[in-house]
Amino acid sequence: MTDTITEKPGISAAIIVQDGKVLMVRRAVKEGELMWQFPAGAIEAGESAEEAAVRETAEETGLTVSALRLLGERVHPKTGRLMSYTAAEVVSGEARVADDEELDAVAWITHGEIKEYVPYGLFEPVQEYLDEVLPH
Repeated sequence: MTDTITEKPGISAAIIVQDGKVLMVRRAVKEGELMWQFPAGAIEAGESAEEAAVRETAEETGLTVSALRLLGERVHPKTGRLMSYTAAEVVSGEARVADDEELDAVAWITHGEIKEYVPYGLFEPVQEYLDEVLPH
């Protein structure tokens, strides 16, 4: 018996905090209202959400990170894609636009700047985590 998967793969996002700020990336191609978001990409076959978050972060920003814990999952209200959110910490590297086909900017933002970058609000478990770990 073979399973046919017709749905798009889930997307895994990395929530990376360093020096009291969280990393956001700006997509080169706008996804609806989604301009600024967390480093993210499709989960590949055989990969966990945490592994995908670590890999996508390296591919997009050049940062080596390690996954801390899965914060939660949901169907994204703007894209309809299954989203996983993983808290991660920087192991090495400097955040930069490593994939200029995907990204056009990276930014480390403070807790107070989240609403400017993401005016429609963050997924509640992600916001709760950032409320916990970022100074505000």
